[in-house]
Amino acid sequence: MAITAQKVKELREKTSTGIMDCKNALIETDGDIDKAIVFLRKRGLATAQKKAGRVAAEGMIGHYIHGQGSIGVIVEVNCETDFASRSDEFKVLVKDLAMHIAAENPGYLRREEVPAQILEKEREIYKDQARSSGKPDHIIDKISEGKINAFFKTSCLYEQEFVKDTSITIEQLINNLIGKIGENIQIRRFARFQTGEGIDKRKIDLATEVQATLES
Repeated sequence: MAITAQKVKELREKTSTGIMDCKNALIETDGDIDKAIVFLRKRGLATAQKKAGRVAAEGMIGHYIHGQGSIGVIVEVNCETDFASRSDEFKVLVKDLAMHIAAENPGYLRREEVPAQILEKEREIYKDQARSSGKPDHIIDKISEGKINAFFKTSCLYEQEFVKDTSITIEQLINNLIGKIGENIQIRRFARFQTGEGIDKRKIDLATEVQATLES
């Protein structure tokens, strides 16, 4: 069937993929937009898997400051060549990742980085919740593991839904660009700062109250 320019444009807007890649995906899927999106994502994942072992030591450090400076993020994203790191698409990716981290506050980069003691604590909490709600013993473990997977999806950056397009995860967002530029791309590390984070405000308020009493 004939592939219209409008369909190519629509697919490109949904996937941020090159024009010819979008056209070929539509040809392969008989013009079905949804199937073409799946086609492109599968190809991006396959490309990402092939590139994963290649060294990515170039890249850039991006940052994002929210509002009047209440939240700040620094993120390092690596690619294979300086040429790729200077491309507009790579810069947009880094900026989007920094903004996403500010909004979604991931605790970890990947699920493999979550400490075993944290997972064990979460499992026990989920099991206790299931028992308290009267769930039978033979499905408590299954419920717990299901909630652990949900924990990964909210706590691990690569598994979070992209804040600007919740139909894809951060991993899929990165894989889409890997498929487009043909280079390995990895988030190496990130840090998120929020004003007042970690400060025990109750103690500060109490200290202020005591000081005011002494001065009166």
